[in-house]
Amino acid sequence: MTPDPHSISVEIAYASASEILRRLDDGDVTSRKLVEIFQSRIAAVDGPESVVALRSIAAVNAEALREADECDAERARGESRGPLHGVPILIKDNIEAVGLPGRAGSTSLTGRPPRDAGVVTKLRAVGAIVLGSTNLSEWANMRSPHSTSGWSATGGLVGNPWALDRSAGGSSSGSGAALAAGLAPLVIGTETDGSIVCPASLNGVVGLKPTVGRWPTDGVVPISASQDSPGPMARSVADLALFYGAMVNETAPAAGTLRFGVATNWRTEHAETDAAFDQMISRLRAAGYEVVDKEVAVPTSEVGEDEVTVLLCEMADGLNAYLSSRPGDGVHSLADVIAFEAAHADTELAHFGHEYLVQAAELGGTDHERYAPARARNLHWAIEVCLNPALEGVDVLLAPSYAPAWKSDLTVSGHGSALSSPVTSPSAIAGWPIGCVPMALIDGLPVGAAVVGRAHDEWTVIAAAAVLESVTMLECRPTFAPARRG
Repeated sequence: MTPDPHSISVEIAYASASEILRRLDDGDVTSRKLVEIFQSRIAAVDGPESVVALRSIAAVNAEALREADECDAERARGESRGPLHGVPILIKDNIEAVGLPGRAGSTSLTGRPPRDAGVVTKLRAVGAIVLGSTNLSEWANMRSPHSTSGWSATGGLVGNPWALDRSAGGSSSGSGAALAAGLAPLVIGTETDGSIVCPASLNGVVGLKPTVGRWPTDGVVPISASQDSPGPMARSVADLALFYGAMVNETAPAAGTLRFGVATNWRTEHAETDAAFDQMISRLRAAGYEVVDKEVAVPTSEVGEDEVTVLLCEMADGLNAYLSSRPGDGVHSLADVIAFEAAHADTELAHFGHEYLVQAAELGGTDHERYAPARARNLHWAIEVCLNPALEGVDVLLAPSYAPAWKSDLTVSGHGSALSSPVTSPSAIAGWPIGCVPMALIDGLPVGAAVVGRAHDEWTVIAAAAVLESVTMLECRPTFAPARRG
């Protein structure tokens, strides 16, 4: 029987990235040993004989041990590739990397050999070892209005390590779950609207969606040119800062005194979550920080409809260009994907449809007459009506993100049970940065606070997240419970 995940090298599994780097430098551990430890935990938590069956891992890199040996040899010679030299890292399955499938959860991309995405090229350049890839909501959740977050045809349904019957969020579900489960110290997710913030909140980890364009998107299976961004996920804000700084070749600037705005009318409508947020704000004020209450614009149904139109049009262009250029035989267009999924409906459409793919194909791309006005209205609302007034006179805007993880349901759909504030939409539409940090445990499940910042001001978002972390002082270690009551 596979050992219980609690017994597999917990000290290393939950060590911070900075602690791992220190131990590598001191010779207390090697990169090979780290890879072996994390591979053992993956087997214990995700493998076919697992006692947990988290299903957070899409694939393990068969070359990881060889890469670790190279890092160890270089370290022995006094050489370093960069600030993450020898640290194993997981990437989301919609990010291409040599040695991994990069299928975005879809069987239609099986056999299409991946290249290194730009963000993976950067990872390798700063010394990280690509340990493997994480499961996700198929096609990054832009597939059906009735889809269940965390499910893909290639990987099944990701469980939440706090309670396995609960959602790990979407679309970076496997990234959040694997990180919380101690399967790697750092993970890359991607977000179009909420896909890093949601799994960070539900799994009790820290996440950041950078300003669109800050991290490269080439080699990432696309949804939206205006909203997609890869981003770092970690178990602490310090690790997030280390990871982000390494990837953009920057160090954190000296932190000044922050002024916080609070979106008083952005609520999850889950009483305990909203009360936990209010308690965090009270602690922030008690610690001497200036906090300004703000009544902020709330997205209307028209805003949401415009965003969907934009995403569908951009997805048609993006997927057609991406699929036509990726090596290998198989699907080379959005129409090919739709036909493939229809022909393999028992696998691909077993639980819900692919209505968004069909709608995107019908719209045909950004040349459609509905696209430009929808995008213009969206941007005006997000920036001029919402974010600029909300951030006037403050450095960041705070709001609760999501209620505790809901029960996953492949029959009714996972989205229907989600309670969240409107916090992700304005930043998503504008392409501005947003972060999430754990703020409380409710009935044994984590909930997070979101931090909204201005374009290209990621370091302020990170600094604000560090302040929230300091006032909540929350210890997040999942229990791997089979289920949670309620």
